[in-house]
Amino acid sequence: MSKFWKPGTERPRLLDDEEGGVLFYSASPISSSGYGYANMEKQRQRLPVYKYRTAILYLVETHATTIVVGETGSGKTTQIPQFLKEAGWAEGGRVIACTQPRRLAVQSVASRVAEEMEVKLGEEVGYTIRFEDISHTDLTRIKFLTDGVLLREMMDDPLLSKYSVIMVDEAHERSLSTDILLGLLKKIQRRRPELRLVISSATIEAKSMAAYFSTRKRRHGPAENMKHGPSTEAAILSVEGRGFNVEVFYLEDPAPDYLQATVSTVLSIHDREPMGDILVFLTGQDDIDAAVQLLLEEAHNSRYQGLIVLPLYSGLPRADQDLIFSPTPRGKRKVVISTNIAETSLTLEGIVYVVDTGFSKQRFYNPISDIENLVVAPISRASARQRAGRAGRIRPGKCYRLYTEEYFLNEMSAEGVPEIQRSNLVSSVIQLKALGIDNILGFDWPASPSPEALIRALEVLYSLGAIDDDAKLTSPAGFQIAEIPLDPMISKMILASNGLGCSEEVITIAAVLSIQSIWVSARGSEKELDEAKLRFAAAEGDHVTFLNVYKGFVQSSKSAKWCHKNFINYHAMRKALEVREQLRRIAQRLGIGLKSCEGDIQAVRKSVTAGFFANACHLEPYSHNGMYKTIGTSQEVYIHPSSVLFRVNPKWVVYNSLVSTDRQYMRNVISIDPSWLTEVAPHFYQHKQPNPMVH
Repeated sequence: MSKFWKPGTERPRLLDDEEGGVLFYSASPISSSGYGYANMEKQRQRLPVYKYRTAILYLVETHATTIVVGETGSGKTTQIPQFLKEAGWAEGGRVIACTQPRRLAVQSVASRVAEEMEVKLGEEVGYTIRFEDISHTDLTRIKFLTDGVLLREMMDDPLLSKYSVIMVDEAHERSLSTDILLGLLKKIQRRRPELRLVISSATIEAKSMAAYFSTRKRRHGPAENMKHGPSTEAAILSVEGRGFNVEVFYLEDPAPDYLQATVSTVLSIHDREPMGDILVFLTGQDDIDAAVQLLLEEAHNSRYQGLIVLPLYSGLPRADQDLIFSPTPRGKRKVVISTNIAETSLTLEGIVYVVDTGFSKQRFYNPISDIENLVVAPISRASARQRAGRAGRIRPGKCYRLYTEEYFLNEMSAEGVPEIQRSNLVSSVIQLKALGIDNILGFDWPASPSPEALIRALEVLYSLGAIDDDAKLTSPAGFQIAEIPLDPMISKMILASNGLGCSEEVITIAAVLSIQSIWVSARGSEKELDEAKLRFAAAEGDHVTFLNVYKGFVQSSKSAKWCHKNFINYHAMRKALEVREQLRRIAQRLGIGLKSCEGDIQAVRKSVTAGFFANACHLEPYSHNGMYKTIGTSQEVYIHPSSVLFRVNPKWVVYNSLVSTDRQYMRNVISIDPSWLTEVAPHFYQHKQPNPMVH
C-alpha cells in the first residue's frame, strides 16, 4: 500500500481510521426509482439551491445575465430549469435550454429532471446530443443539450428565437464550445434584449464572467433602463453547497506507477475503512479498463468480494451508465473508476472516498507544427479541489491524492488553460463563418485564442476549398462542409465521394471515425485481438478495414455474439449505425447521391485523400524503423501499432490524426498513390512544392 499522511499531523507510521466518530447512512437509497413522489418533492427541497429559489427567479426577471456560483451537487443543474418553468418562462410556446459540455451529463440530467417532473423523457423534458435527438418540437419545454448542439441550432435560427432562457452550465470547464457559445450569446443579447442567460459555474470565475457580460453600453440612465427591459449589468449569486468536511491525504513519496498505486489504494480503503462508495479519477478509457480488470481479478479473492467495480467515461452504453447511478446493494461497496467527467458534470450519490491520480487527458495543439496531442497532463489545483469535494456529499469523506503535498502546492498550476487556447480551431472557425461572423480575429472571445491557431484554421479551410480569397464561405462547398457536424476534413471526404460514386462507403467510414474505437480493448488478450483484426484487415489500410467490419456486422444480423467473438465493441457498432443513418439523411438534404462503388476501393481511397491530402506522408528511403516524413512540414512520424498497416509500411499514406507518446504516431492510415495528391488538391501541392514526387 502506498503511504499517505495527513498534512498538519506527524508523519504516520500506518494509515488508520482517524474518523472514529459516528457514521450515518441514509436509510433509503437516494435513487428515486419506486420511491414515492411526495418524497421526491421533499428531496428537491433538501437541495441547497432550494433556499435560493426566489432570489434566482428575481435576478432572472431583473437582469439579462445571472451568474450562479455553486458547488457541484448543490442541485443547480436539475432545479434551476424547473424553477424557471414553474415561474412561467416556458409559457406561450417558449423553451428553456440548459447546456452541458458533455453528452453523458446531458442524458443523465435530462432523465433525472423528467423523473422529478413525472413526465416521459422526450416530451415535456427532452435532450439533444450530436446524432441523437430525444425531444419534441411542440411538446418539449425544458431542453438539455450539449454546447455544440446549441451552436448548430444557430445555423437554422441565428437568434435562437424559441428560447426564453438559456442556462449555460459548467461554464468553469471552459470547453471550446462553451467559450464560443458565450461569445455568440453575448452578441444575440444585443439583438434580443429580452433573452435571459443563466451561467452556472462551480468555481469563482464569476467576476471575470460578469465583467465580460456587463460591458454593453447603456443607452439610458439606470431608472429608465428598467422600463426598457432587464438590467444589462450581470448579477452574481452564490449558492452554498451542503458539503461535509473532507480529509485530504497525500503520498509521502511520488508513486512510480499510478495504476498500481490506484489499485492498492482502493483495496486498502476497502480493507480499513467503513462502508461507503469509492470514486477513482483516471485519465481515459484504456487506463480505466486496465484498472477495472486488475480490481476484478482481486475481487475473486474472498476478501474483496464486496466490491462492485464500474467504469465511467463518455462512450459508455446506456445500460452501464444506469448501473453507476443505481443504489449500492447492502453490504457491498461500489468503486466507480472515471475520467474527469465525474469531476463536475455528474453527481454520484454515496461517494465517501475519492482517489485522485492527479492527471487527466487534455488536448494541446501546436499550430506551428499542426499537431494536436491528447496528452495525459497534470490537473490544476482547482480541479484537485473539485475532485476532493466529491467525497463530502452525504457525510464526512476522505480524499487520497496519489501525489505529494509539496507537488500540490508548488508544481500544480492554480487554474487550467481554457480549451480554446490549446485546440485546433478549424471546426470552430467554419462554424463562426457559417453563422455570418466574418471578422474572426475581431470576435469578442471570453478568452482569446492564439492568432497562430486562427490563421492555421483559415489556411486549412482555404486548402479544403471551404473559404475563398476573401475568407468568405464558398458556395456550395463551404456551406455544405459547415452543415455536416463532423471535422471539416471528414466532411470534405464525404463531398468528394459524391463525384467518385462511393458515398455509401465513405459515409460508413465517416461514421466509424466519429466513434472512439470499434475494437474491444483487450488487456491480457492482445494476441487474440490482433488475430481478430487480421480477419478484417485490408491491405489498403484502416479505412477499408472499417468497411469490412461494418459489412461483417450487418451480415451477422448485427449480432452481439458475433462482435464478442471478433473483439468488436458491440455498442460502438450500434452507435456507428445510428450515426451513419443521420449522415445519410444530411447527405440527401445536401443533394449528395447515395451511391455504392460496388467494391471499387480505389474510389474510396481517392475520397479519403481528397479530405486528408494535407496529412500525406511518404516512407523515408532506407528507413529501417518505418519512419515517415509529412509532406508539408517534414515531421518524423510513424504508423501507430493499432493500425492494420503497422509494419506493412506502404510508400505513401494519408492519416486521420496524429497522437504523440514517445514519438508522433499516425492513427487511421490508408495507402495512396502520390499522383492523387496533385489531382485532388492541385492548389495545395502546387503551392507547397513544384512536385511531391521529387524525393
